[in-house]
Amino acid sequence: MAVRPSFRMRRWLCTPAVAGAMLLSAGFSEKMPAQPRTRSDRGAQSAAESPATWRFAVSGDSRNCGDIVMPAIAASAKNLGVGFYWHLGDFRNLYNIDEDISRRPGYQSKKMSLDEYRQMAWQDFITYQLDLFKPLPVYLGIGNHELGDQKTVIHTRADYIQTFRSWLDQPALRRAREADGTATLETYYHWTERDVDFINLDDASIDQFDANQMAWFHRVMGKDESDSKVQTIVVGMHEPLPNSISFGHSMSESGKQVPIDSGREVYREMLKAQNGAHKKVYILASHSHYYMNGIFGTEYWRTNGGVLPGWIVGTAGAQRYALPDAWRDAQVAIQNVYGYLLAIVNPRAAEGQPADGTIWFEYKLLNRSDVPSAVEQRFGPALVDFCFEQNIRAKPL
Repeated sequence: MAVRPSFRMRRWLCTPAVAGAMLLSAGFSEKMPAQPRTRSDRGAQSAAESPATWRFAVSGDSRNCGDIVMPAIAASAKNLGVGFYWHLGDFRNLYNIDEDISRRPGYQSKKMSLDEYRQMAWQDFITYQLDLFKPLPVYLGIGNHELGDQKTVIHTRADYIQTFRSWLDQPALRRAREADGTATLETYYHWTERDVDFINLDDASIDQFDANQMAWFHRVMGKDESDSKVQTIVVGMHEPLPNSISFGHSMSESGKQVPIDSGREVYREMLKAQNGAHKKVYILASHSHYYMNGIFGTEYWRTNGGVLPGWIVGTAGAQRYALPDAWRDAQVAIQNVYGYLLAIVNPRAAEGQPADGTIWFEYKLLNRSDVPSAVEQRFGPALVDFCFEQNIRAKPL
């Protein structure tokens, strides 16, 4: 039975050892509009019973130990029958050499320079992380670690587009650009799948969202709001929108007005889609390396339009962070975990009710035992142990 966590339960879930046991019990279901039976308890009849119900998977931040954790995400997501995987950015560290490279057998004795590492890092991500999702489509969001910072430019957006062109120009995205009359390939895009419009935004640097991206976003949202076929809008990006519970690690962190103002503008447009056009709206981000549900439950948004459903899921392998001071204001907040969001679209249809575009998000926690044996054989048990035991910055609460 799905239970919405009470305040006491939220505190309890933030203890890593207890969180693992709790989450593993039933996939950690939360905030369901109705209790659907998942594929695991309905077996092979799922698709025949409810063709309107379908799934996708989301996470971000696979640097540091992504070569160990992402194969577990791919195996789990494919086993659960998802239609695609959406990565919200930060593929490799790039500022420093990822531990799953520097500590792997055959590399520990080498003195790899930072430049040598950067030349191979993206291909390493493709080989040991992305390729494991085949034949599933994978959608990529750009993160700050893909570019560098204000002092050090590691890659440009043009570099990013050149390397990941086949993912940015896959058929669903090409069809959407053609329908929108957009000729150029950008790091932001959208695609529509079964009455859900997915919008991937680029806030990987403090100059974003810029005027071009904002004009494009408003055009896409305007179409969605007036299209009766679009029931649901899901917006994903790397850094959370401003004024979230993760205030210090979001579009608010720089203190610059461009990201703060444009981020608030995106949020207000989502409010309009929900309240005016009566769409289901959901906002996804990563950047912070923990799991949080209810990230916009802040005083700012309660008094400036209302609280929209939002998640942070930066738990795909990056060094795990401590929760922010205001974590108690979230519906669920968990540190020191790896995992991903499983999204079940139209869960009510599984019970014979009309498909209404509702999405049920369920956090899927991954333990060391979920790492495929082939990965442990390739990289060695010592590296797997490091990633689960030492790739961590947070202290117990």
